[in-house]
Amino acid sequence: MKEKNLIEMQNKIASLTKVMQQIINDFVKLDSLSRGTITALQLFMGEDEWEKIVKKMKDIDKKEKSKANEKKLDLDGLE
Repeated sequence: MKEKNLIEMQNKIASLTKVMQQIINDFVKLDSLSRGTITALQLFMGEDEWEKIVKKMKDIDKKEKSKANEKKLDLDGLE
C-alpha cells in the first residue's frame, strides 16, 4: 500500500474512534439522566405506589414473554 492510503486509513480510524467515544459519553449521560428521573418519580409517588407499579409492569412483561414463547403458526411441510 502507498503511504498516502495508509495515512488516509489512519485518519479515518482516528475520526471513527472519536465518534464512538462521543456516542459512549452520550450513553453515559443518558443513563445518568434516566436514573435521576426514575429516582425523582419514586420519591414523588412514594414507596407503596411505586412497588405496585413495578409489580404490574413485571406481570405485563411475563405475559408478553409467555406469548412470545407460544408456538407460532407452523407452515413446515405444507408444500
